[in-house]
Amino acid sequence: MAEYLIRVADERGSVQERVEAAASSAEVRDRFAQQGYHVFSVKERGLLSGGEARFGKRRIKLEDFILFNQQFVTLIRAGLPILTSLDLLSKRQRSEMLKGVIGSVSERVKNGESLSQAFAAQRSKVVSNIYTTTLLAGEKSGNLEEVLSRYISFQRVALSFRKKLKASLLYPLLLVTAILIMFVFLITYVVPQFGSLYSTLHVQLPASTEFLLEVGKQSRYWVPILIASIILIVFVAMRWSRSNTGALQLDRFRLNFPIFGNIYEKYQVAAFSRMLSTLLAGGIPLVQALETAGTSLTSPTLAQTARESAVRVREGRSLAKSLSQGRFPDLAIEMIEVGESTGALPAMLNSISDFFEEDVQTALTAALSLIEPAILILMGIVVAFVLISLYLPIFSIGSAATTPGG
Repeated sequence: MAEYLIRVADERGSVQERVEAAASSAEVRDRFAQQGYHVFSVKERGLLSGGEARFGKRRIKLEDFILFNQQFVTLIRAGLPILTSLDLLSKRQRSEMLKGVIGSVSERVKNGESLSQAFAAQRSKVVSNIYTTTLLAGEKSGNLEEVLSRYISFQRVALSFRKKLKASLLYPLLLVTAILIMFVFLITYVVPQFGSLYSTLHVQLPASTEFLLEVGKQSRYWVPILIASIILIVFVAMRWSRSNTGALQLDRFRLNFPIFGNIYEKYQVAAFSRMLSTLLAGGIPLVQALETAGTSLTSPTLAQTARESAVRVREGRSLAKSLSQGRFPDLAIEMIEVGESTGALPAMLNSISDFFEEDVQTALTAALSLIEPAILILMGIVVAFVLISLYLPIFSIGSAATTPGG
């Protein structure tokens, strides 16, 4: 999925700029035209394109949004009208961003828009396609409470899983960061201090010591350049990854990366399966559910598979056969085929998600359990080399001083 900068005007003539994720510029244009906006321009945010939209970075914590929906469902079940519930919850929010979103939704509903349309018009990234589609399903079926309850359950499971993954990756990240800081400190500060000491002694230094002292001497010049170069490369890479070509190539690299590529693919499939199950259980037709779940994926390759599968399903093919023609795990396809043949596709998709989430957690734990000792051993060797090279001349001098006749 690429990001597009769109400039539109609403029915009151108010001109706005937004950043929207979509498969093409035509999809963005159609999306806003159907909502009654006049579209001035749609531009892809490519490698060097500027124009960061003023509202493109609006973010709301997912935890706050889930809590809002839980309270919203509770108030609706208690018999309160939607507008009254929105107004009450808007006053209770600690997040100013979420408070503004709820207030905007309330105003739009008062002006005659449906709840799903009002949320779809918001620019916060937490208001995703799956959420607005869920609201639309609840409005059409007349069972908004049950549909929102399924959405809340889905988001809680997904959030819990993401927290587990982050917790698993936190220690290795801190370990690498600490070791890099220590290594830079040794090279840029400790080594030059020893260089100043040995320059006053006028002794023959071992080759390893001379090499290390030369590295320390040059580090004061090339370390700042290296840091600036890394920052520049990361910045350009991030801009490039937002273009269609860059995002697709980067995603293929991630998917084909040894060990972690397989983990990343399973994580994406687990998220996609749970999204699709939630939408189908809420009464969304399969084609629309596929399209919506596909837009929620962060992997452009798998998102493309979902879009192409939606086209094939619309033509009359089964979901399993449609997914088999793109990049999708064979095990998941076989389980989907069983779910379709037994008429229990949503339940089978939940089983796929549970299976792959557990597999991801197990594989990630196993991979990190091997990587952490490898990092410690590698950095231990480097630090040992540095210390031995620095202190070896001192040992040699001390040995020579204690030798009779030296």
